[in-house]
Amino acid sequence: MRTIDLFRLILDNLRRQKGRVALTALGVVIGTASIVMLVSLASGLQQSIINQFTSMGSLTTLSVQMNYGGEMMGGGGMGGGGGPVEGGSVPTQIKKITNATIREIETIPNVSNVIVRLMAETGGPLRVGKLETYPGYMGISVNDLGLLDIPMQEGTNIIKRGEAVIGADVLKNFYNPYGHPGDPPPNPPDLLNKRVPISLYKYTEDGESITRIVDVKIVGIVKEMTEYSWAMVMPMSDIESWNEWNRGKRINRNQEGYPELIVKVDNMDSVLPVADKIKAMGFMVYTQMEYVRQIQSTFTIMQIVFGGIGAIALFVAAIGIANTMTMAILERTHEIGLMKAVGATNRDVLAIFLGESACIGLVGGVLGSALGWGMSKFFDQIMGQAMSGFMYLPPEAMQDAAQTPVWLIIFAVAFATLIGLLSGLYPSIRAAMMEPVEALKYE
Repeated sequence: MRTIDLFRLILDNLRRQKGRVALTALGVVIGTASIVMLVSLASGLQQSIINQFTSMGSLTTLSVQMNYGGEMMGGGGMGGGGGPVEGGSVPTQIKKITNATIREIETIPNVSNVIVRLMAETGGPLRVGKLETYPGYMGISVNDLGLLDIPMQEGTNIIKRGEAVIGADVLKNFYNPYGHPGDPPPNPPDLLNKRVPISLYKYTEDGESITRIVDVKIVGIVKEMTEYSWAMVMPMSDIESWNEWNRGKRINRNQEGYPELIVKVDNMDSVLPVADKIKAMGFMVYTQMEYVRQIQSTFTIMQIVFGGIGAIALFVAAIGIANTMTMAILERTHEIGLMKAVGATNRDVLAIFLGESACIGLVGGVLGSALGWGMSKFFDQIMGQAMSGFMYLPPEAMQDAAQTPVWLIIFAVAFATLIGLLSGLYPSIRAAMMEPVEALKYE
């Protein structure tokens, strides 16, 4: 039998029993739609949360901090590094981050930049007119903040001595200390390219307060809801001079060490191996990549569970396909005998009935994939809002909470077709093995 004749015969047979085929395919549609919708929601939520981590800080950065002694768990922490250590932990000595440490870390493969991050040991309010706020004052050892992937809302990310970038959330946090209860919050002041006074405080041994006023020019504004959106970022030399004024003496970092380094890695795949090497040097290492890996593992399990729920519905549909094909064989036994009498082989009969069952699965898979994609988009905003509130993320961070990758559509259609094919296998073999004489006698 020619292939074109085989397809025509299959389609004619399906058209003759449209109602039964439609009801049988409906089970496949429901199962396939369930798989596509549930896996799309899990995939979209996973990507949304990873994007939020990325927006809050680069996934290719490591935070390296001094180890003040005690015990450091092997393979623990957020660094994601280290293998199991006999006994569960190893004693460590105080490890200081000195200039020699920086040079050593710079030689590690895939490390692109090593940047010192320093917090001010003194502080005070930033005042603009009657308004004031209290940002975190942070010093960075590079002038180009683009090396830290700090997302800018306005202005430049290049800072020089006496200049700073300020977080958008700091601007929103200005308040009037002399206001009255119930007053509406003030509008954020426009500070871009303006000089603002900062009041620094320290206390003598006698408890006397000393104030120092420092003028800083704001050259850029960092996007809100990011790692640096609550800080004022300045050159490290400025912050170090504040700290020396606060202590009343010069600071020798080769003896005291730096509190923290930001290590930039040139690709995400190298983040955890680099973290392992720095942990082996005895330092504390923190990276968001470990959280991302845990999230990916969790959502992979979730996708498998969701897909399994839809697969159960497909297997129920498979029973319906097997029942439909069995009934079709009983009703068409005489027709099978006639086909064999005029020269149809067992292979031809097997191909006809297998083709019919596979077509039911294919049609159900295509329609179910389309329905699942539509349902995932329908529930997109609802699930996005619900999960953003549950996970304490802003609603915009959960946009496109459902994502349907191309591979999922292809897999769903192929899986539904395979289910249809396997469901019709036994009835088709039974039809192919009929004796022509017995089939022609069947009433």
